[in-house]
Amino acid sequence: MHTKPVETESYVIGVDYGTLSGRAVVVRVSDGAELGSAVLDYPHAVMDTILAATGEALPPEWALQVPADYVAVLQSAVPAAVVNAGIDPTRVIGIGTDFTACTMVPVLADGTPLNELCEFADRPHAYVKLWRHHAAQAQADRINDLAFERDESWLPRYGGLISSEWEFAKGLQLLEDDPELYHRMDHWVEAADWIVWQLTGRYVRNACTAGYKGILQDGEYPSEAFLGALNPAFSRFALDKVAHEIGQLGASAGTLSAEAAAWTGLPEGIHVAVGNVDAHVTAPAAQAVNPGQMVAIMGTSTCHVMNSDRLAEVPGMCGVVDGGIISGLYGYEAGQSGVGDIFAWFVNNQVPARYVDDARALGRSVHQHLTELIKDQPVGGHGLVALDWHSGNRSVLVDHELSGLVIGTTLTTRPEEIYRALLEATAFGTRTIVETFNASGVPVTEFIVAGGLLKNAFLMQTYSDILRLPISTIASDQGPALGAAIHAAVAAGAYSDVRAAGAKMGKLDKNVYVPNEASSAAYDELFEEYTQLHDYFGRGENDVMHRLKALKRAAADAPAPAALSAQVEQSARS
Repeated sequence: MHTKPVETESYVIGVDYGTLSGRAVVVRVSDGAELGSAVLDYPHAVMDTILAATGEALPPEWALQVPADYVAVLQSAVPAAVVNAGIDPTRVIGIGTDFTACTMVPVLADGTPLNELCEFADRPHAYVKLWRHHAAQAQADRINDLAFERDESWLPRYGGLISSEWEFAKGLQLLEDDPELYHRMDHWVEAADWIVWQLTGRYVRNACTAGYKGILQDGEYPSEAFLGALNPAFSRFALDKVAHEIGQLGASAGTLSAEAAAWTGLPEGIHVAVGNVDAHVTAPAAQAVNPGQMVAIMGTSTCHVMNSDRLAEVPGMCGVVDGGIISGLYGYEAGQSGVGDIFAWFVNNQVPARYVDDARALGRSVHQHLTELIKDQPVGGHGLVALDWHSGNRSVLVDHELSGLVIGTTLTTRPEEIYRALLEATAFGTRTIVETFNASGVPVTEFIVAGGLLKNAFLMQTYSDILRLPISTIASDQGPALGAAIHAAVAAGAYSDVRAAGAKMGKLDKNVYVPNEASSAAYDELFEEYTQLHDYFGRGENDVMHRLKALKRAAADAPAPAALSAQVEQSARS
């Protein structure tokens, strides 16, 4: 009689919350093998034009989400991934999550989002403010100006500027636009921590977002005096709305509650890792945690993260945090607010129908079709240079009032040429970031790519040529989810720390792309042109982009012509 062997393998779940969807991956603890996955597109996607609950138009630069969509990922994608993996769910020992950042949820003391209260369902400020909500730029400007005037000690840790994407600017906008909601809110919570709260029933604030997005440096937030100088009602924002217990990366935030176990089909009581950011969590998944290894997570946007053994002031960086990626090293972050989003905007809005038809006939996406049409053109053959600021500039200018630009178009310019110029512009933006690191005494010695855009081989070769660096690539289609799973394994006690877990469970293909000297030399010339435009429009010599944004807002606030005519007629009658 044969007996079935006792299974000794254990598993962890990584859940990656992206901009448009959440994906769950089942990972084997012993070697990082990815055994099954599932994805759920958020039912409400991104609300950047209208509020779904009412159909109300949203102002420019807004981007909201519905927190219930995040819970739906736990209820749908996690159990589906377990089924797809074909494992016994009782062998799962932990679950970890990562999230876009800075993505903020206003909640009551028990974690209930304000939009789930009937009386606030029609109020835009009651919803999640997604990372790419840039409508708090005016508040960010005031924070930066005041911090500079007062010589605040924390400002250099953020390259001299904090972003409209971050916790304090968005919180100040909430106070000033909708004070009733601000005062009703008990906690201003990163979505990275809110989803862990839903899994465990405990609110633990992760050290990563607290440091990078929440201005927590050396154990302190900006002072009451500083915040009160911005707005007297804002003085206790850090103490009353933000400050909370801090959890270290790789630690356990608690255990899976009975309710969350029912959602996911996982065993109640397994460990839940402290929350993390999609970019930072990817570094160990790419086996890239040593000083000098810059990881670029390239998707709708790009986030650049890197460890260093030295603390330096790097202009325009998103922050430097002690232990922000792994303990024992300083974690640096930079980024570009638009990359894949820019390519998607062009394909969705600027490509003639015949290109779409041709791509369909050839059995490839429009992105692939445009790439194939242009990939063999000599560098500079299109006669174009572009600025990659369609969603503003995160690094190194930290200015979301900037906008996109293409120079050099003629009556013979073809769509694929503009597409290539946009690809190149994002690489030039990355080179600007890398050179800023190098000039600040934090050298970038290796460039590693994760994220969906690494599938475009031409784009990767372009980056290698422009950066003049070899490019290694993560050997996983789900880098952030794998990274979240690695942190879950550490939280569950399977490994001593994140570095050890990443060495066993992470995956990297070394030097997949190497620079072509002839192309690099030609790109050097184009990069000089990019840099001149970058500084001319981005450093104050010509503020036309700011003025155009102001005109756009003014036009949005003006009465519609029909309403204006009615006002004039009413005035005449009276």
